[in-house]
Amino acid sequence: MVNFTIEQLRSMMDMPANIRNMSVIAHVDHGKSTLTDSLVSKAGIIASKNAGETRFTDTRADEQERCITIKSTGISLYFEYDPEPEFVPKQEGGAAPAEGEAVVDTKGSGVKTVGEDEEVEISSKSYLINLIDSPGHVDFSSEVTAALRVTDGALVVVDAISGVCVQTETVLRQALGERIKPVLMCNKVDRAILELQMDPEDLYGGLRQTIENVNVIISTYNDKVLGDVQVYPNVGTVAFGSGLHQWAFTLSKFARMYAIKFNVPESKMMERLWGDWFFDATDGKWKKSAKKIRESNGKVKRAFVQFVLDPIYQLIDAIMKEKNKKVYKMLANLGVTLKSDEKDLVGKPLMKRVMQKWLPAADALLEMIVRHLPSPITAQGYRVEKLYTGPMDDALAEGIRKCDQSGPLMMYISKMVPTPDNSRFFAFGRVFSGKISTGRKVRIMGPNFELGSKGDLHIKPVQRVMIQMGRTVEQVVDIPAGNTCCLSGVDQYILKTGTISDHEEAHPMAVMKFSVSPVVQVAVETKNAADLPKLVEALKRLSKSDPMVQISTTEAGEHIVAGAGELHLEICLKDLQEDYMKGAPLRVSEPVVSFRESVAGTNAENVALSKSANKHNRIFLFSEPLHDDLVPAIEDGKVGPRQDPKERARILADEYEWDVNDARKIWAFGPEGTGTNLLVDVTRAVQYLNEIKESVVGGFQWACGEGPLCGEPLRGCCFKIQDVTLHADSIHRGMGQIMPCARRVIFASVLMSEPCVLEPVFNCEIQVPNVAVSGCYSTLSTKRGHVYAEEQKSGTPMMTLKAYLPVMESFGFTALLRSNTGGQAFPQLIFDHWERLNGDVTDESSTPGKVVAGARVRKGLTGGVPSFDRYYDRL
Repeated sequence: MVNFTIEQLRSMMDMPANIRNMSVIAHVDHGKSTLTDSLVSKAGIIASKNAGETRFTDTRADEQERCITIKSTGISLYFEYDPEPEFVPKQEGGAAPAEGEAVVDTKGSGVKTVGEDEEVEISSKSYLINLIDSPGHVDFSSEVTAALRVTDGALVVVDAISGVCVQTETVLRQALGERIKPVLMCNKVDRAILELQMDPEDLYGGLRQTIENVNVIISTYNDKVLGDVQVYPNVGTVAFGSGLHQWAFTLSKFARMYAIKFNVPESKMMERLWGDWFFDATDGKWKKSAKKIRESNGKVKRAFVQFVLDPIYQLIDAIMKEKNKKVYKMLANLGVTLKSDEKDLVGKPLMKRVMQKWLPAADALLEMIVRHLPSPITAQGYRVEKLYTGPMDDALAEGIRKCDQSGPLMMYISKMVPTPDNSRFFAFGRVFSGKISTGRKVRIMGPNFELGSKGDLHIKPVQRVMIQMGRTVEQVVDIPAGNTCCLSGVDQYILKTGTISDHEEAHPMAVMKFSVSPVVQVAVETKNAADLPKLVEALKRLSKSDPMVQISTTEAGEHIVAGAGELHLEICLKDLQEDYMKGAPLRVSEPVVSFRESVAGTNAENVALSKSANKHNRIFLFSEPLHDDLVPAIEDGKVGPRQDPKERARILADEYEWDVNDARKIWAFGPEGTGTNLLVDVTRAVQYLNEIKESVVGGFQWACGEGPLCGEPLRGCCFKIQDVTLHADSIHRGMGQIMPCARRVIFASVLMSEPCVLEPVFNCEIQVPNVAVSGCYSTLSTKRGHVYAEEQKSGTPMMTLKAYLPVMESFGFTALLRSNTGGQAFPQLIFDHWERLNGDVTDESSTPGKVVAGARVRKGLTGGVPSFDRYYDRL
């Protein structure tokens, strides 16, 4: 039975202090969806006996079939959580709480904070958790980005045996970039006990190493505004357990148990259950060094091993060896009672039921979520700078900062969710300020909207407002700030993401930055010409349904679908064929890789010149490569088009050795106004220059989108306008004259500056037993890959190899690797960087020459690489 009604959910939405918006993030197959079942089960949506195997948030048939999450799924859950007051021994009387110390209100009103005015006192024991279960596979990490944007906290799940993997670092970096506070769950501890039969001290060492690795990542990417968000078991921000068997605990569970038993303060016990604390039973004293105890009695155990792991090991061992007397004696001591039908269970089913009752996973997770993840009121105060692109002192920024439910409406749509029949889309997002209600007329701003213009803006009513509940949605009248929700009726005005407001002065919310790029693409066409209109409509829907997929049409009329990897493309094409084309036959090309064009040298001494078609205007320009560190800085937003020009110029001068005067005169970033190519004005005293600026920028954006070598986008190029000769009459220097001229001069300068091709490279992390490592090396060497790091997992026979693998060589890599290692190697590929292909692009026998020739043939471009004379005009 579901433990709550939709009316209860809606009434909870008006209490932002009791709301927690959170994502579950992790590497693939570390147990996110399985663990999420425990919370869904506690809310009464699924039966506890099926929890862990149902994977309720895997809503698609192919997710259940493949056992991986493909789309992030939101669900709103209602819980009653009444924390017990902290145990203080009677003789100590309990000291008064220190300034800012979190204590428990003994009147049962929940958690409050002493001495902090901004923290709102909780007046109820009820909590609303808006949870989003996200995918772990790197090909779907755009779904993780969309989930993180609309949440404030993250439950990071790490496999206790595999430890921190490549995607764990990726999702953590994304979370910290969005100022999301993490808590940690060390999952699959049952495997260490049952399968690997690890010694408790070795298990402690592995867990400590995992937590340290997570904290290294957090401290590397930490934001000063967030403060210290590292995770510590003795603070309660780390849980240990098994998602499959639905048991988990934080140290507070054991600290309370032993505090009552030994009559010591609970907080003191909590501190000593982790780290280098040892309890000497002979004199009843705590010691930091094991050496002295070892000398006195020869036996020593760490507190975490002695008081936490040993009881768990003993109970599991007794159950699995069917020592029934010992089991029932232990259960009586622990206060666990079994029902009559449960007493008939043996082996793993009995162990699962006993552990579920003794250490319920939902209780441990709920405690971490409620106590250590921020409410929308707290989180939006420090997230507003990352979320809103307008001034930080206007009414909208103030509404977001305070999570003001009566303020101006501000909502961000992070993704589009197909309806069950795939005919329409729900817009899924979060209300950051105000209240969204059914029938309300709102301003729908796309990602390209700019205040003051009418482009990418629609003023339309919202048809329905709904709460997402996994597979289904529940309609409500309105939803206030601090909550996630779905909207119906706005899908025809939003492609992938957008901002919704009712205020005329509203700036759009910041556009999301993805950690992957759509570098693998295929061409699709219909087998029957009559199905072409259906294909065009289906591609539009596919583009809406996935935050990352890119749909484009070439000049030759080919429809291109670009994705992050082989699996991502496979899923997109499956959806296209089955859901949006309704089974109409398609012809799909072999997957190809997208490249980037760049320059390796400069033509500053032989400046390129192009004349306009009427021969009255001339542009002199040269190009040079950008500093290696500047390109990632532009991608990360450290240097960007929205920055104050003086502030940007100071960064470029101080860190990248630019001339400060040139740095102040950056005209544009390209392509699309945000890319990694720069157009800079270095002219001196040129008449009418500002009048042609828009036309030159238009030609620059055009050139950056399709380069001269093979029509691929440019990357890492800086174009400097050295001089301009213009006709005195403005009619002879219009956009029709200047824009094609600007494009031609940029092409000429690229071809005069050692043009080169950049290929995308995957970071490949392979988990493999020691005996099969040689198979990995041989496979990588045949695919132009090379290993740059290897690490032995302590206490296990597993190795982790880290290698760079060109995306071009990645097709069929997984199948070949498994064949060469007898199926023992598990690779994970994530896009890492762009790397220059060595060789002459004009030589068709070289690798870059073959790449360029192949791309030109595919795109219908005639001839080989053009000479710069094609675009260069002589004086």
